[in-house]
Amino acid sequence: MQEASIQNSVIIVGELITSNDQTAPQTLVSAISDHFFNTPNLEALAVVEGVTPKGLITRTKLFFTLSRRFGNELYSRQPIISIADTTPLIVAASESLDEVIDKAFARSPQDIYDEIIVADVNGAYLGLLSVKQLVIEQSNALSRSVLLEEMATARSQELERINQVKTKFLANVTHELRSPVNAIIGLTELLQMAADSGSMEQVQERLSFMISTATNLRAVITNILDLSKIDAGKMEVAHQQVDVAAMLAEVAETTRILIGNKPVAVQVITPVEPVVVSTDPIKLRQIVTNLTSNAAKFTDQGSIAIGMLIHEDQLVIEVRDTGIGIKEEDINLIFSAFAQVEDASTKTHEGTGLGLTISKNLAKLLGGSISVSSTYNKGSVFSLSLPLKQIDQQGIHSHAA
Repeated sequence: MQEASIQNSVIIVGELITSNDQTAPQTLVSAISDHFFNTPNLEALAVVEGVTPKGLITRTKLFFTLSRRFGNELYSRQPIISIADTTPLIVAASESLDEVIDKAFARSPQDIYDEIIVADVNGAYLGLLSVKQLVIEQSNALSRSVLLEEMATARSQELERINQVKTKFLANVTHELRSPVNAIIGLTELLQMAADSGSMEQVQERLSFMISTATNLRAVITNILDLSKIDAGKMEVAHQQVDVAAMLAEVAETTRILIGNKPVAVQVITPVEPVVVSTDPIKLRQIVTNLTSNAAKFTDQGSIAIGMLIHEDQLVIEVRDTGIGIKEEDINLIFSAFAQVEDASTKTHEGTGLGLTISKNLAKLLGGSISVSSTYNKGSVFSLSLPLKQIDQQGIHSHAA
């Protein structure tokens, strides 16, 4: 049987023909009987004169007729048309599956059998259909229709959810970009006023604020651009030898700038001897910077500890803070693109919420992973694990700010 095609959700029966078995009207009953005996799987033959269907002979009808008393003597030398059904159900190949099934079951009980003749638009014989197979096809079509409807509904709901999330994201991004830009403009005006008045103390103070604000703005823009690259599959990895301790010390200095005047100490814990690994230094720095920026954002007092250790064949970098922590029900949200625990209308901390998403993707590009443990109102620990390519030496020492 050919595969059925669905056009506008309607199955055309011409594509469901199961056979084109046929015989001429004048073929002897005995010959047809032998043919049925020799072909156990044959259930019916169309009786066709030229190309025009004239009747239908089924295995059941044939053997019932011949089994009657003297049936073989009476009919074996007669043409097959003499015992064939000369008013079989003939349908056009272009008719729909549902229409043909309705016609099949609308026949009188004695005329209901499994085979249906299919003809073309000119009435020429094309083949036979099996009613049982048509019912199976109808059931399959219904199942596919229900499945497609469910898939379409689910897809529509998913698209709606994505649209809502992106709308929320755009609102957050607009807010995050506008705030530092306005702050930089305001600080520039104040800086100009301080310079005009000759107050170098105010100039130094406002320059510090401007650097912190510009750093935040750069982080927002970098995260947005990186997310686009990751989604497009255009983010590349360039391995180099990296002195991890030195890099962490530099990130710590940036973290201190982001903290500003908050009573938060930044501590760096690294091996005594340099640990040099082969990885992408830009992406590694970005991951750690995102983690420490988050810690600085959500920690108002206490400490932020940036640590490094070697565990088996992994380099593990931890960022531990005493900030507000994360609720258990929100843990699964923090690494999702566009998803934020707060929205633009209620949020109390700056940020697009993309830093952790990007960090997770960058860690994966480097062959590693990020995990988190947190206690609400007590703090969080983010752990970055990377495959260790090369080690020089290791030990532990501490620098406190």
